Amino acid sequence: MTADTRAPSDGPLVAELSEDALLARIFPLLPLGADTHVPPGDDAAVVAAPDGRFVVTTDVLVEDRHFRRAWSSGEDVGRRAAVQNLADVAAMGARPTSIVVALVIPGDLPVAWVEGLARGLAAECAPLGVGVVGGDLSGGPAVVVAVTAHGDLAGRAPVLRSGARPGDVLAHAGVAGESAAGLALLEAGRGELDRALVDAHLRPVAPLAAGPVAASAGATAMLDVSDGLLRDAGRIARASGVRIDLFADAFAPDRDRLRTVANELGAVAERWVLDGGEDHGLLATFPAGSPLPAPFRAVGRVTEGAGVTVDGVPAPARSGWDHFAG
Repeated sequence: MTADTRAPSDGPLVAELSEDALLARIFPLLPLGADTHVPPGDDAAVVAAPDGRFVVTTDVLVEDRHFRRAWSSGEDVGRRAAVQNLADVAAMGARPTSIVVALVIPGDLPVAWVEGLARGLAAECAPLGVGVVGGDLSGGPAVVVAVTAHGDLAGRAPVLRSGARPGDVLAHAGVAGESAAGLALLEAGRGELDRALVDAHLRPVAPLAAGPVAASAGATAMLDVSDGLLRDAGRIARASGVRIDLFADAFAPDRDRLRTVANELGAVAERWVLDGGEDHGLLATFPAGSPLPAPFRAVGRVTEGAGVTVDGVPAPARSGWDHFAG
């Protein structure tokens, strides 16, 4: 048995508390949201669905696959887990209403880290009125955070990936490439070069309010950019049976923002912008001639054909992030 070298301020480990005791420390940190009718404490929560339909999505973060505890605090992981799911709800044109969280944690994890995770979830959810209404808790060899999010369409039709038509304008809301640049800095051990980019990876900020706004403005297709602009634009192109042409100059501000760090690391800023994932911006198409709602900006066009091009040049076949190919 190894000696316990923790300082008194470190607090207890997960293994030193019962499940009920651990939950008793987490629940007071979590928001309930105005749509919650029955909060955690029963076998299931009850959440309002006034539209008669609800949007549902789920995503997972796995330690040493999607995050590293050496880089990420519990609050970092909580914020990221919330944002990546809330962005998927927003990309359907819906307002997020609630999430449930399934958590796998090792016994030697400090309870303070789990409390930080709860605070991170609350920091993203509470300002939006989103309730954290339950989930599951289990022990395991590594941290796994699985979030399921729900949303309300408020009477609108969902915005699908399959609605883009030739002649539509391609528009983007949010940043591009910053999360990839932040990850590159962390992997190189050079986070001090640009802490804002590191934070963009650890705690991405998504334009969540823009999703319902885009739906009300007549968006024909939309998705959350989680795996890179080229890969995700390709998903709209395939689902809609069209070609999407991205304008490189439209992303000049993003490219210029990253160029200094890219030069320091021997990387290419354009690749971060086009291939980097996890910024969680929104990519949408709108009918030609219709005003683009803020904060969307025109970044390309939809034409007849198939696939994705950049200024008319076909994009590489393998672009962006793939969970199995890497």
